Amino acid sequence: MPLSYRQPGVVFTDHHFSVPLDHDAPSGEQIELFAREAVAPGKDPEQLPWLVYLQGGPGFGANRFAGSGAWLPRALKEFRVLLLDQRGTGRSTPATRQTLPLRGGPREQADHLALLRSDSIVRDCEAIRPALTGGAPWTVLGQSFGGFCATRYLSSAPEGLAAALITGGLPSLDGHADDVYRAAYPRIARKVAAHYARYPMDVERAWRIAAHLREHEVVTDGGYRLTVEAFQSLGILLGGGDGSHRLHYLLEDAFVRTPSGPALADAFLAEVHGLLSHAGHPLYALVHESIYAQDHRPTAWSAERVRAEFPAFDAERALTGDGPLLFTGETVHPWMFDADPALRPLREAADLLAARTDWAPLYDADSLARNEVPVAAAVYHDDMYVDTAHSLATAGTVRGLRTWVTDEFEHDGVRAGGDRVLDRLLALVRDEV
Repeated sequence: MPLSYRQPGVVFTDHHFSVPLDHDAPSGEQIELFAREAVAPGKDPEQLPWLVYLQGGPGFGANRFAGSGAWLPRALKEFRVLLLDQRGTGRSTPATRQTLPLRGGPREQADHLALLRSDSIVRDCEAIRPALTGGAPWTVLGQSFGGFCATRYLSSAPEGLAAALITGGLPSLDGHADDVYRAAYPRIARKVAAHYARYPMDVERAWRIAAHLREHEVVTDGGYRLTVEAFQSLGILLGGGDGSHRLHYLLEDAFVRTPSGPALADAFLAEVHGLLSHAGHPLYALVHESIYAQDHRPTAWSAERVRAEFPAFDAERALTGDGPLLFTGETVHPWMFDADPALRPLREAADLLAARTDWAPLYDADSLARNEVPVAAAVYHDDMYVDTAHSLATAGTVRGLRTWVTDEFEHDGVRAGGDRVLDRLLALVRDEV
């Protein structure tokens, strides 16, 4: 029997499902999916429509709400919500440095990781939908990478959808990872420039930290090797609505005086470790570039290669006096698998995945052009994580898709905006605005 329990404003029920690891081999190995159902108190007996939340990432389990936070209260007014831990994440069969060796060596691990993309996630959703809805279609809410999954859903199984709501997650339909990062680095530079314009004192602070890291070997208590490049990757904060402020407060408390001279403070290093470690979400690093992989082209550590085309991100250039230090953003690099103890055992598998060429297309432009599912997408103007131009090009391909382009929010608008983002998208798919 599913386990149910209450929190303020919501009743949760835990569900476990068995699905094929490889949907093309349904009689082969089965893996477990975990999903948490949420319903408003008193509405549990009602025949409510279902809304499935597809988490961003890749590699993160669904939100763990303490009560009905963020967008959930609005959804619970009319939906029964399913918070799905996508395959490999959360309480679903995990894929980590501890579990992947059960698959065998690096090649077997890479083969397993290749089965954790949006195409498999959508087939998982279709496998469990009949057991929950009795066969009725449901609405999906896809945030960031969850929007990539929703777009795949529209391409391959539109019959399963009553509507699709996408926030900050309309992907390029045919762009290679190189195209994604060539568009990303200029956006990241703009976000860094805006941060320094807001907090000009951080120019010197960032430079001082980077200079210290160049001269000292620094390892956090958790074993993370904090290099200059690792420090630069804290720029991922700048994609969130409060990220610039969080980065500022982090930088201002970086140093303490010690008998041996200035040193990076334990508190600073502890916070940095929490921000940079992939221990809780290793799949984010492992499969990040493969979410863009299509048409038999390797990703080949795309973000690292393309970064070389943008010399302003070269830390040594900044440290020798040629411009401020630039942070980076949502990019994954080979050095992370040396710096992070949660990733070190998986470096060879990651290299094999980056070299892989047997990628099938993820999206069907012809199917999307014939779309009949109501679709609405929030496109955040100058989103640091997902290119606005790519999103709008895709929006023009999907028949009937309605966009809401806004600069009111950053990439985390569905969380930061509370009811407003979900309200707007529901109104759009219902032709109420």
